[in-house]
Amino acid sequence: MTITLYGIRNCDTMKKARTWLDDRGITYHFHDYKADGIDAASIRRWADALGWETVLNRAGTTFRALPEADKADLDVAKAIALMVAQPSMIKRPILDLGGRFVAGFKPDLYEAAFAG
Repeated sequence: MTITLYGIRNCDTMKKARTWLDDRGITYHFHDYKADGIDAASIRRWADALGWETVLNRAGTTFRALPEADKADLDVAKAIALMVAQPSMIKRPILDLGGRFVAGFKPDLYEAAFAG
């Protein structure tokens, strides 16, 4: 199984997730949204699995800085378009365990994801 960790290199939460994986000797590919970009199809897969409300980081400064018109009447299509245009709005990290996804980082979530 190929494991991919999606996010932004300098994010503190990303650093915690990477450290957690590294400390356990778990091999993964790191995909940096800023350096490598991200496509709508990937975000759509995450939204289908996790819900677009989970994938869209409304608490971040990028989302909060949007004009009110951009934040109004959000649906999956509009949310995906916003995240493609500004990947900083994507919840970090997104962990892809071969088609099974985890959004965000909490040690207990990762423990459960890798159990069994």
